[in-house]
Amino acid sequence: MVCSLALSAGFAGQALAQDKEEDLEEILVEGKYLSIDKIDSVKTPTPIVNVPQSLSIVTASQIEDQAFFSLGDAMRYTPGVAVSQGEGHRDAIIIRGIQTTADFFVDGVRDDVQYYRPLYNVEQLEILRGPNALLFGRGGGGGVINRVQKKAQIGERFNVLDVSLDSFGAYNGSIDANFDASDTIGVRVMGYYGHLENHRDFYEGDAYAVNPTMTVKFGDDTTGTFSYEYVNDDRTVDRGVPSQFVANGPNTPLRGYDDTFFGSPDENFTTLEASLFRARLDHGFNDALRGNLTVQYADYDKLYQNLYASDTVVVVNGVFDEVELDGYRDTTQRKNLIAQGNLVGEFATGSLGHTLLAGFELGDQDTTNARFDNVWAANGDDQLFIPFTDPLQLPEFGFTKPARSRESTVRFQSLYLQDQIDLTENFKLLLGLRYDRFDIDVLDLVEAQDGDDNNGRFSRTDEETTPRFGLIYKPREDMSFYASYSETFLPRSGEQFLTLNLDSESTRPQFFENKEVGFKWDLRPDLSLTTAIFDLERESYTSTDPDDPEQLIIIEGSDTKGFEIQLAGALTDRWSVVAGYSYLDSKVKRVDGSGNSGNRTRQTPENMFSLWNSFDVNNRLRLGLGVTYQDDYFTREDNSVLVPSYTRVDAAAYYALNDRMRLQLNLENLLDEDYFPDAHSNTNITTGRPLNGRVSLFIEF
Repeated sequence: MVCSLALSAGFAGQALAQDKEEDLEEILVEGKYLSIDKIDSVKTPTPIVNVPQSLSIVTASQIEDQAFFSLGDAMRYTPGVAVSQGEGHRDAIIIRGIQTTADFFVDGVRDDVQYYRPLYNVEQLEILRGPNALLFGRGGGGGVINRVQKKAQIGERFNVLDVSLDSFGAYNGSIDANFDASDTIGVRVMGYYGHLENHRDFYEGDAYAVNPTMTVKFGDDTTGTFSYEYVNDDRTVDRGVPSQFVANGPNTPLRGYDDTFFGSPDENFTTLEASLFRARLDHGFNDALRGNLTVQYADYDKLYQNLYASDTVVVVNGVFDEVELDGYRDTTQRKNLIAQGNLVGEFATGSLGHTLLAGFELGDQDTTNARFDNVWAANGDDQLFIPFTDPLQLPEFGFTKPARSRESTVRFQSLYLQDQIDLTENFKLLLGLRYDRFDIDVLDLVEAQDGDDNNGRFSRTDEETTPRFGLIYKPREDMSFYASYSETFLPRSGEQFLTLNLDSESTRPQFFENKEVGFKWDLRPDLSLTTAIFDLERESYTSTDPDDPEQLIIIEGSDTKGFEIQLAGALTDRWSVVAGYSYLDSKVKRVDGSGNSGNRTRQTPENMFSLWNSFDVNNRLRLGLGVTYQDDYFTREDNSVLVPSYTRVDAAAYYALNDRMRLQLNLENLLDEDYFPDAHSNTNITTGRPLNGRVSLFIEF
């Protein structure tokens, strides 16, 4: 929450000044707490200084000020978190050396289909690092990202319009309107539309979403919140550039072709329609006991197809003669029904104080997905070398009938119990245990119809109990030292069933174990320092096969040792800062038969640093300046392609035209660095955007 102080404190008296001051006032009262009333990650009213794990919060103010339009943008300013390419059609984050495309949550409830999540309706992003099975269930091996959505406010009326245009030709607009339907009902409607462009040839897209919400006060002790969100996203799938061969290796990203599109302008695309319904009931039984119940139903329909470079190119005197292309189409339909309930009690037994959390989660996830291989007319295969031209001149191709088609159902039941015990004024003990049961059923439709004795059905059940332990020492109220231990496990689910072999070995769960010690200090009410040292071990997990990017391979383990530090808040009345650094020593422990043991894990820079400064020049003008540094990294566990380090400088200026209008300019890559921010595989590497700018106008009416 101190991030919000850092980014908001200097803006009082400028555009939207009254709302900003009200927001700041609320943060000063509640911002040091991750409160159950805010529907956040820890589920109990616990001060951040008393949470025995590393976490970061990116507020709506920071999202707005730094012109973040994706989760990836926001994560680049978060220690311990790197961004993966996601094949150009989904969010993909690497937390403490562990990649995830599924550990995303909305108000604490799973949102795991692979797509780009918009930020127009986000109150704050909560990034919890380290295994989080107890609070979130399966997954979260490296951490989780929870989006806290904006809620309707009773007794308030406001309308805010935000429009922007960037130097590539991309533009977007969003609206946020709140009003009272009655004395006990508040309604809020948020929506946005964005047209996508960037520096890459042929890249474009359109995305829009709408999110009406309602808050109902049923009585003094009972409140209901109801939300519906519709997301529609249609964009080009761009998987960047291939690697180029380097004698005596490792290979490097292809330079000099930052704009070149290695695909089909017409056939590389993704479409998504998502509808999410959510209802939550909060009730206070008495001063010491509160509870909530959330039910979410989500319906996702996604398609993506693409051609992409599938082999390293050989460059001679700055040019190369040919490039190999591969391709496929994937379709996914998913329906999630999840119910989650929590009881939080605060009481004492003798001299011991307790904050007790008891909860359950029930869920049903049904997925149907299929893969269609690309086929070139020239050779009847899905891979083909073609002469390189810019733009590419593609020969005739099409898509086969489904090469793979599967239906899967995952049903889960979970119970969890956690107690934070105040042993003395200086010592606190956190004990927690979670039980999960997953029943998995898969039908391979291709296998079921091929006429042999295999009916294509596969089932397994996984049951696990995972612990959480933390010890906190507080020499003073605003300072804490902590030690924690946690475990989590990840059964196979969702899109994984499309590419995994359906056998007991390939579908066994992943397991994670995290040991962490840390230090937190609120130097002032508006300035905080946090640090952590950790050791995160992971057992069996999947990775893309370097020899066949459409297949997964099983890797038998990795170990990440690291250090994180973050400083956030106001250094002076006019100067605010958010700074973070992480060191990650992440290595593959065992890869049977591959000789990769001891290699660095995929896309895990050893050193990452970020700094964002905000300076108040006067009551109307504010300036921002930031820098991000990312160390070099290997794209895959075979360590055959090394992506170089980079430093990027960003800047911003904010000017209040009057009390209701603000003009904002954001400049990205101020020094025009040529860099490669992320990747998916050895032959799919993203090129960084050159110097570009965005102008935004915020209007309250």
